[in-house]
Amino acid sequence: MSNSSWRFSKRALAMKSSIIRESLKLTAKPGVLSFGGGMPAPELFPVEELIEACRKVLTERPDEALQYGTTEGYTPLREAIAERMNKIGVPCTADKILITGGSQQGLHLLGSAFIDEGDYVVTARPTYLGAIQAFNAFGPKYATLPSDDDGMVVEGLEEILVEKSPKLIYLVPTFQNPDGRTIPVPRRKEILKLAKKYNTPVVEDDPYSELSFEGKVPEHMFSLAPENVIMLGTFSKLLAPGLRIAWLIAPNNECFDRCVKMKQGADLHTNTFAQHVVYEFMKTGALDGHVEKVRKLYARRRDVMVAAMRKYFPEGVTFTEPTGGLFLWVSLPEKINATELMPKAVEKLVAYIPGMAFYPDGGGDNSMRLNFSKANEEEIEIGMKRLGELFQEALNS
Repeated sequence: MSNSSWRFSKRALAMKSSIIRESLKLTAKPGVLSFGGGMPAPELFPVEELIEACRKVLTERPDEALQYGTTEGYTPLREAIAERMNKIGVPCTADKILITGGSQQGLHLLGSAFIDEGDYVVTARPTYLGAIQAFNAFGPKYATLPSDDDGMVVEGLEEILVEKSPKLIYLVPTFQNPDGRTIPVPRRKEILKLAKKYNTPVVEDDPYSELSFEGKVPEHMFSLAPENVIMLGTFSKLLAPGLRIAWLIAPNNECFDRCVKMKQGADLHTNTFAQHVVYEFMKTGALDGHVEKVRKLYARRRDVMVAAMRKYFPEGVTFTEPTGGLFLWVSLPEKINATELMPKAVEKLVAYIPGMAFYPDGGGDNSMRLNFSKANEEEIEIGMKRLGELFQEALNS
């Protein structure tokens, strides 16, 4: 019997590759400057400090760090995260924190805990591609609302809640991936009021709020309505994504217990050794200083990218100017399809992620996401010049 006749599940057959992963293959061409991935600057990884943390863990508690662990996670790390969350205004205790293998696993756990085939999920338009992928495994439908300069609009949300009875409202309310927009507190309160009225949990995906460049970060949605919000946090953007250490904060015991059961079936527990290493790093007090270095570098690179876009992009091309995070969003004139333009971009040795990937129910053809955290300042200047030339050629054709 050939492998081609194996009877895979409908779920497996329906899953599609990430356009980000596929686009990154295109950028393997030598000399391509890629602004597609959401990768942190590798020169900021605290290598020496992590080496010392690994040494201490393996010297002082190897039997524990290399052994199986509890599904909920390493207790001292959960306590350290709870302490940090409370300092930034998120009221939680360690017993409500589940350590996950990256935020992506947190999204998958929530999908498995809440979504049955045909259920609706509410998202902004555009929204985070990784969430779409995680939820798609469970066969949902999407009810999306457009975004303005203040993120997802509220108009139309109540009608969706009444007519579709969605299982979740998913948001990246602070420095959203992919567009960098932030929902202000008054709008957060409107969303939360409606969510509570119709008993719909809100998922607050929060990878970026500590990467603020200017001004005050709005109060977290979990802080505003801790009884109705599930919060996701991660060390991927603050420390190093390869560690795959993140967390889920549940609003109640039932939600927490169901996510724990889903995780037990998926991987038993998150990497014990990595949890110990992250805790050891946090214990030294080095995380705050490290995050400040990250903020300063990303703010400078954001400034360089915005200045270069103003300099090189033709009239009619607009973009967001985020005050934190890793991304900004470019909107092209309607006649230009960013997906169709991608091969020509690679010919010019520059790459991005087409915007249509971030629209779960279609659209976004004339938009793209750009990342400013990984490339250095010279590469950003050169890359934006190449994109500007590409856009001008497309407008002239």
